[in-house]
Amino acid sequence: MVLKMGTESQVEVNTRKGGLRTMPFIIMNEAFEMIASYGSQTNLIIYLMTYYNMSAATGTSIIGIWGAFSSGLAIVGAIIADCYWGRFNAVAYGTIFTFIGMVILWLTSMIPQLTTFACSQLQHVCNGPTAFQLAVLFSSFVFTSIGAGFVRPCSIMFGADQLEQKGNPKNEKIIESYFNWYYASTGVSTMIAVTVIIYIQDRYGWQIGFGVPVILMVLSISTFLIGSPLYIKVKTDTNNLLVGLSQACVAAFRKRKTRLSLTDCDDYYHSPYETEVLTPSKDFRCLNRACMIEDPERDLNPDGSASDPWNLCSAERVESLKALIRIIPMWSTGFMMFVDMNVFAFAVLQTKTMDRHIFPHFEVPAASFSVFLIIALTIWITFYDRVLVPLLSKYTGRPRGLSPVTRMGIGLTVSCMSMALSAITESIRRKRAIAEGHEDEPNALVNMSAMWFVPQYALLGIAEATHGVGQIEFFYTLLPKSMASIASAMYTVGTAVSSLTGSILVSSEDWLTSRGGKTSWLSSNINKGHLDYHFWVLASMSFLNLLYFLVVCRFYDTGNDEISRSPHVADDKECDYRLLHES
Repeated sequence: MVLKMGTESQVEVNTRKGGLRTMPFIIMNEAFEMIASYGSQTNLIIYLMTYYNMSAATGTSIIGIWGAFSSGLAIVGAIIADCYWGRFNAVAYGTIFTFIGMVILWLTSMIPQLTTFACSQLQHVCNGPTAFQLAVLFSSFVFTSIGAGFVRPCSIMFGADQLEQKGNPKNEKIIESYFNWYYASTGVSTMIAVTVIIYIQDRYGWQIGFGVPVILMVLSISTFLIGSPLYIKVKTDTNNLLVGLSQACVAAFRKRKTRLSLTDCDDYYHSPYETEVLTPSKDFRCLNRACMIEDPERDLNPDGSASDPWNLCSAERVESLKALIRIIPMWSTGFMMFVDMNVFAFAVLQTKTMDRHIFPHFEVPAASFSVFLIIALTIWITFYDRVLVPLLSKYTGRPRGLSPVTRMGIGLTVSCMSMALSAITESIRRKRAIAEGHEDEPNALVNMSAMWFVPQYALLGIAEATHGVGQIEFFYTLLPKSMASIASAMYTVGTAVSSLTGSILVSSEDWLTSRGGKTSWLSSNINKGHLDYHFWVLASMSFLNLLYFLVVCRFYDTGNDEISRSPHVADDKECDYRLLHES
């Protein structure tokens, strides 16, 4: 039996397929992949500075660009998944690409010729890596980025496909709860990555530390493929979504002088695969020209299809384009949130110089302090889903307590607070290091507990949990079913823009503040630099972004939180988050 989902995709319905039984395979695949990926990346700044003789600013910029590339490929992976491969194949191939990247990174630690000699403290000039060594290193980054580009946007939506029950009145609540728990599971995976994997790297070296993620990727691939017979696999759209959206833009531009029809719905072209006729929405009315039929004999073929898709496209495709445009303003408000998240490379250098003992004989690895972020994230998601939602829903009348937009705003506010606290804490640490005579000793231990950093990590965790889940729900609500992977990819692409912005910011600060022979704010010797100034810059930018978010909110109508998710937004009452009508 085949059941239509929206207008452009179909789901194989089988009582023996899908459902909760598939969740272990899908979540374990993502869990192993995330443990391997984040376990290799979190401590990478130390590896680059030690074995490739990079400065702190250069290493941080490279890691940021790598993150931007990984996240940026998510939109490509989502389009390929929706239009060609399907989400099952995208996740499977993406996991294999990540495995190849992990193997190459592991080989750089196994083969001495692939890294430079460690620079001793007596050397004033150290040899940098050769072009070949960098090529091998960057090739591992490329493969893992391609893998992440397929897995990250498609895995979460592939899980949602297994739980989709169109006739179930509780389906919306099930899907939203799934998003929360999936996000929490990724938090647990990251927690394991930044504790167990980092501990192995510090305790047993990089050969074993990079070898364990390779083994985890083998388990990731195997787990996902074993569950293949149980999966519901959404069929791909035969039309290229990206091309279709481009056709809508071109058709609207070519007909920019055509007079818009106000009442006659017969003037609009509809896809022959649609079961119901949708009237184009009133916002962005200029795009409605793309689906207007000016001359039936010229614009239509005998079978009713469009003779030139670059001059006439369906009303459903126009509505997909409008849905994408609607989320762009709100999407852009999340960039700064993820710029704030890209401070971990410097945070590793900070905690490395401090007392990290929790117990007399147990010292927390410097790169593992981000576990406090994950703990706060996981606790907050669980607390919100199980405690706050039932309480808030009674007062707000919304099934999820607070609307996604409200949660996004709370996340941006808490993120701004975290950056301000980070600046204050670093200022205290630096003054104490100088007072103890460690200004020229970047590796000297400062008589100060690294637990001072826990509150700022906790605030960042709450900010990411509140903003991240809210943004994904916002995208999933507004975009059509046929663009489900793109809904998730928009979140990931936002992290790409943020990573790139963070890298440019770090490089610019390093260049500007080191002019004239001065010590850079972002010097590898953090006791001579001024990381606290860098954090104040981030806090100021976060505050300005919060003001921008409040302005953007004025252009959205968030009055109705009860919606029925439809394949295309065509009626003003179908969506609770939409741009206000043109005046």
